[in-house]
Amino acid sequence: MAAFSASPAATISNSAWSTSNPAGGTRLVIDYVRDLSPLFTGWKPGEGLVAPSGTVTAALVTHLHRDHTDAAALADVLTPRAPVLRPAPGHGDDVDNVTTLPAERELVLHRLAAEVVDAWSTSEIGPFRVTAVPAIDGLGDPQLNWVVQADGQRVFHGGDTMFHGFWWLVARRFRPFDAVFLPANGAVVDVPHLQPPSPLPAAMDPRQAAVAADILDARHAVPIHYDVEQPDKIAGYVEVADPESEFRTHAGRRAHVLPVGEWLDLAV
Repeated sequence: MAAFSASPAATISNSAWSTSNPAGGTRLVIDYVRDLSPLFTGWKPGEGLVAPSGTVTAALVTHLHRDHTDAAALADVLTPRAPVLRPAPGHGDDVDNVTTLPAERELVLHRLAAEVVDAWSTSEIGPFRVTAVPAIDGLGDPQLNWVVQADGQRVFHGGDTMFHGFWWLVARRFRPFDAVFLPANGAVVDVPHLQPPSPLPAAMDPRQAAVAADILDARHAVPIHYDVEQPDKIAGYVEVADPESEFRTHAGRRAHVLPVGEWLDLAV
């Protein structure tokens, strides 16, 4: 598992992430998306996001927000009946689940082999050993984070989790990490179904992401889930002004900011 690609500056989601095993040509994606037009004004499908080369044998999903679960994109790149590991459906009624229902419907429409998994469950997928670990979603929807191991290397993908108390449990079981991919936009959210709104971040800000990277003992800490240019998005969504610079300040030597489409080769 030598190489990883992220889209850390392309979109608010920018969690499209893939890993490849050069020996077997095996590829796995996490939160792979290509079309954010259902959420963002003026979005052009595929804009700024990098498709994985070759076929993909598995997909991991941190949560069912449409900017993290794009069933059409997964259907295009996955091999037939490839597993799509995902968290449980949302709690409550359709109002409670308004942010997850579109992706839920698309997973059914595209007949993907989606499988609900619980936190701390582990799956063996080809050369990859993947473990779902706890995460806390800023909107109250179910979310998992992922630990992926192969070829003696270990990485962590943080979706768009908030800071929480599970970091030390994850660290005790898995640290050190060769690379951790952590949300860093510190978004404050004001949406109709969550009223009164909170002035607090619904995803980690750069300082919180740096603290998580330190707890996880990461060799490389890669910020994700932010937008450098911050174009028009959904109303009621405000990010930190300059997450890259702030993350570098707090993460120090661990910080590894990836331009869109650049690969992080852990074998180097």
